[in-house]
Amino acid sequence: MAALDPCAELLLDNQLCFALYSTSLLMTKVYKPLLQDLGLTYPQYLAMMVLWEGDGITVGDVSSRLLTDPGSVTPLLKRLEAEGLLKRTRSSADERVVELFLTDKGRSLHEQAKRVPSCILTATQHTLAELGALKNELITLRNSLQQTL
Repeated sequence: MAALDPCAELLLDNQLCFALYSTSLLMTKVYKPLLQDLGLTYPQYLAMMVLWEGDGITVGDVSSRLLTDPGSVTPLLKRLEAEGLLKRTRSSADERVVELFLTDKGRSLHEQAKRVPSCILTATQHTLAELGALKNELITLRNSLQQTL
């Protein structure tokens, strides 16, 4: 089968989306062994970071911070509860709202997780300043894309 005439705009290696996608895949692969030591998957780690920032938040708060819908984050939170890392309770003000509270085990995991960022920094072979600049550019890109939706 003959290759089609190459169009630079459609070459895989010229695509921003593929650069982001492939980098994200590799980043989660670097995180995997670090998070296995904590007993967490990458999505669980992201949810726990949100909870470590503020205990007593709602499922909606977590889903909003993770840019996902509550229906997809609920099973993840149920698994974290089954692991004894958090407690889910219905709000006394509105029983439709589920509030999340860290357990002692969930709080102590925060201490163990503090070593993860330095391991990631080492793996990237970039300086903290370089990664900060890249993160800021990505946030700007994400915000622009959100405005188109």
